[in-house]
Amino acid sequence: MSLLPVEEAISRVLAKARPRRETERLPLHDCLGRVLSEDAAARLTHPAFDNSAMDGYAVRHEDIAETGAELSVIGQSAAGRGFRGAVGSGEAVRIFTGAPLPAGADTVILQEDVEKLESGRIRTHFAPIKGRHIRLTGQDFGAGEVALAAGSVLDAGRLTLAASMNHETLPVYTRPKIAILATGDELLPPGSSPGPDQIIASNTFGVGAIARENGADILDLGIVADDRQAIAAAVARAQSTKAEVLVTLGGASVGDHDLVQSTLLGCGMTLDFWRIAMRPGKPLMVGELADMVVLGLPGNPVSSLVCALLFLEPLTRRLAHLPPRSRLTSARLSAPLSANDRRQDYIRARLAVEPDGSLTAHPFARQDSSMTKIFAQADALIVRPPLAPAAAAGDPCSVLKLRDPTQSKA
Repeated sequence: MSLLPVEEAISRVLAKARPRRETERLPLHDCLGRVLSEDAAARLTHPAFDNSAMDGYAVRHEDIAETGAELSVIGQSAAGRGFRGAVGSGEAVRIFTGAPLPAGADTVILQEDVEKLESGRIRTHFAPIKGRHIRLTGQDFGAGEVALAAGSVLDAGRLTLAASMNHETLPVYTRPKIAILATGDELLPPGSSPGPDQIIASNTFGVGAIARENGADILDLGIVADDRQAIAAAVARAQSTKAEVLVTLGGASVGDHDLVQSTLLGCGMTLDFWRIAMRPGKPLMVGELADMVVLGLPGNPVSSLVCALLFLEPLTRRLAHLPPRSRLTSARLSAPLSANDRRQDYIRARLAVEPDGSLTAHPFARQDSSMTKIFAQADALIVRPPLAPAAAAGDPCSVLKLRDPTQSKA
């Protein structure tokens, strides 16, 4: 099987995505980042009454058309305690922000634009236009109006709107379930004391974080040894929980000790492809087992993370009904890069923000795919297409942003 171009591989992975149809109704506090599964209509009109947008005095505009008008203050209107009478000729009502506009009034004059006189009277020093500083009934939305459409990703502003529309709960799509299985006789969980030839398993945490960040729930299947029966049992568990995606970490190649691919084929998996023209991350396996997408990531931590960003992130977002996330942007190289071979390179780099707002990419000197510290320090991956010619310092380049460089720490 020849090496598959990265873009074609991504397209083939996304073609397997079957977005969630199951929904649930959640309290607003639990809806952040979730996707609305049906239109939400307002259950009331907002504002429900004409009210003041500022602190001042509710008046009849005809009474203040000329600067220097004197009016009698006959009461006050506060939020939750409106004035029950009406404003007549030559009268004003002290009014506060959000308070109901009294009957008869059609304008609010700001408190700083009047002078208080004796005997409860005021004199105006400014003549606002008619209707100034009034929020009209329904100017935000009316009862029955669909103000949040299905497919909306619920953020702070949209949740505030939902609450204003008098919704205490909202219908949202359930999160897709991503099962993660680490394999290898050499692996131990964090907190262990490694013996000879053993290492701490780290990939699950980074890959799981990428899936969660993009709208998924995680089923951690733990670490299993290089044993066909143990691997098959873990796969069966993923299927029994109706996971949409099974992510395997390591063992997906075809070496003597790489048993994941052959075990999955024995379980009935249909293999689509398993070698990508990319560096790091060449031995990536993609297939389907019944209704479950199988994504076999390389065992090297950086390879695993790069592949998760390129393949698992867009797959998860599509399953979760989330819009695609674009990490690609432009920068300039701070150092020369040699000509590339037939594989697309993803080179770890720091980003610097220049005074004009442009970005400069500083590639790390060492790029070994086992070096997690460098990946944690990187702000971006420089993308070098297959057969790219040598590049000089100052040349433009494409980068995949990992994080905001202004918030990065060494």
